[in-house]
Amino acid sequence: MVCKNWLLRLDPTLGLILAWVWFLLALSPTAALTVEPTAVEPAVQFSGEQALALIEYQCGFGPRYPGSEGIVLLRRAIATHADSLGLAFTSLCFKQDDPYSDNELELCNLIISAGPPGGTRLWLGAHYDTRPFCDRDPDPSRRQEPLMGANDGASGVAVLLHLAEILAAAPPPRGVDLIFFDGEDYGREGDLHAYCLGSVHLARSWQDFGNPLAIGQPEGLILLDMIGKANLSVPMEAYSYQAAPGWTKLVFARALELGLFAFQPIRGQAVYDDHVPFLRAGIPAVDLIDFNFPEWHTTGDLPSLCAAESLTQVGELITDICYRPLVR
Repeated sequence: MVCKNWLLRLDPTLGLILAWVWFLLALSPTAALTVEPTAVEPAVQFSGEQALALIEYQCGFGPRYPGSEGIVLLRRAIATHADSLGLAFTSLCFKQDDPYSDNELELCNLIISAGPPGGTRLWLGAHYDTRPFCDRDPDPSRRQEPLMGANDGASGVAVLLHLAEILAAAPPPRGVDLIFFDGEDYGREGDLHAYCLGSVHLARSWQDFGNPLAIGQPEGLILLDMIGKANLSVPMEAYSYQAAPGWTKLVFARALELGLFAFQPIRGQAVYDDHVPFLRAGIPAVDLIDFNFPEWHTTGDLPSLCAAESLTQVGELITDICYRPLVR
């Protein structure tokens, strides 16, 4: 569970205001908030209702764990979505040994690219797979059922899919790559080597010939995970803050500028997620995640727990960063 900051033991509103004051005072000179002037504007505003519908759409395919029919259908849907928008789409498939059987897993990272080619690029990511089992379900008889993953998986993907529509209507001033990671939630609890399979592979291979990410240089990765629950509260995830403090502070400062108070400038707990392999590779990365979710890895992770208001706050932040790049 996320540790409670002492400031939030006060009146919640006062505590949050004090937290933002502390955050602004703590900003280093190199992390000051500046933006590049640009005449480019999004053609439409981000719609949390549209993103919520895209969560329900994904869950309509059923569970989407590696090897399932659901994940194959979702891959096709993401490809079709990009094609319908006229955006570049790449599927980067690879095989690796299944850590829990003698079989081989086929995993596919997917990339939708928008804006001008080459140059400095913004990477936005989410995992599109779901967990093969609900090992934390309060009912022991249901712990072998696969996860529906409305919040844990579909919420981040929904934001990216709707964002693709906005980027297609008004290309951003520099390249933006939307990355859909496979195999994030495959591992059993405690087996970190079996989690984040797609991001581990991509962090090693993004510069390979034929990879669309190799045509430019990343300014940083923003990862979206479990951002759909009602009353969203996103702290600064600990690995992000420790390894990429400047990038993390810039993202949260932009949220402050936009008045998006779902983002709290307090230190959260460390979460091993798809951003970690990129941090290890020296690429700035921040994980936007609300890990305080009682239905995590249970059969209760359903679309009914997701809220358009939460998706709107995340979508507005990410959309704004696409069109007004952060500058260190």
